[in-house]
Amino acid sequence: MTENDTSKILNSVLAGHRIERTDAVRLLESNRLASIGKAAHAVTTKLHPETYRTYNIDRNINYTNICTAVCDFCAFFRGPKAPDGYVLDREVLLKKIEETVAIGGDQILLQGGMHPTLPLEWYEELLRDIKSQFPSVNVHGFSPPEIFHLTKVAKRPLEEILERLAAAGLGSLPGGGGEILVDRVRSAMTRGKVMTDDWLNVHRQWHALGGRSTATMMFGHIETLAERIEHLDRLRELQDETGGFTAFICWSFQPDNTEMAHIPASGSFEYLKTQAVARLYLDNIPNIQSSWVTQGRDIGQLALLFGANDMGSLMLEENVVSAAGTVHHLTLDQMRSAISELGWQPRRRNVFYELVDDRTDQVKESHIHTTVNIDLPVLTSAS
Repeated sequence: MTENDTSKILNSVLAGHRIERTDAVRLLESNRLASIGKAAHAVTTKLHPETYRTYNIDRNINYTNICTAVCDFCAFFRGPKAPDGYVLDREVLLKKIEETVAIGGDQILLQGGMHPTLPLEWYEELLRDIKSQFPSVNVHGFSPPEIFHLTKVAKRPLEEILERLAAAGLGSLPGGGGEILVDRVRSAMTRGKVMTDDWLNVHRQWHALGGRSTATMMFGHIETLAERIEHLDRLRELQDETGGFTAFICWSFQPDNTEMAHIPASGSFEYLKTQAVARLYLDNIPNIQSSWVTQGRDIGQLALLFGANDMGSLMLEENVVSAAGTVHHLTLDQMRSAISELGWQPRRRNVFYELVDDRTDQVKESHIHTTVNIDLPVLTSAS
């Protein structure tokens, strides 16, 4: 695609026109990273003219690694009979939440595998225990594959499952397990896991109940560029319908220790371009999160100039991405400085993008570290 063609597409978006799928694919095919990033940043600045950029403090608690699905891209899951499979003791799980609250966290990301025998009542009891002991903590929990799996285990309708989980204390729904929302891709690299329409319908039903959720994309494996845009298009269509997504987060596939380790990892160039195109395409999703967990602090910071308005979570614990060999460390000071070095005020928010700090954010910053360091990728078009 010529420079003039790219400029026409970007100028059309900046003029307020909704980008079409074919033009979005052409942008992904382009190597004009600076131009695409500049346009995405302009869109972000229009959506978020505030003098601040946000982040959040939470903990990713994986209550079980036992999973009936077999995903070639996952280094975390264990089969039901695996000797190293686990379900966290309730006391251990609640202790993790207590530690999170003690240093200022107000949310947990609660996800696990698709356990074959845990009944719906187990999940309800877990949520009630959490809310009774930590009423101010938002439970951002249970990805669409887990929810859909529960309908099979409990033999109950999806709407009932969601209503019961909400009544027990579920506060919001993460976008985990999205990967690429194209059935060809999903069926080629996973067995026993929810397909595209049902993944989307979990969010649709949750939104119909008044709930809010996030959307994700894991790219850079077996999908085509057109399928990457098809994923974005399915999200945009649902958001047009419900308006229930608060944010979008994308990250590049981390291949180490997986059955797909032969696939070269996408580099920072492809990550920044994909995020920027997502910002241009998802004109109805208000927030884009940087993925420093997979990209590292510096590229995570640079993402704030390529369409992101949020640094994501400090993530006091992370197990899934780190199981695939990508482990980055950040302190709260480092996360806040990544924002302030670019000229914005760092402000803490919750999952609903409501500010929860007091502008100075008196959290015990120097004592907070994540459990999630590899060298930064070289920023070239071939990386």
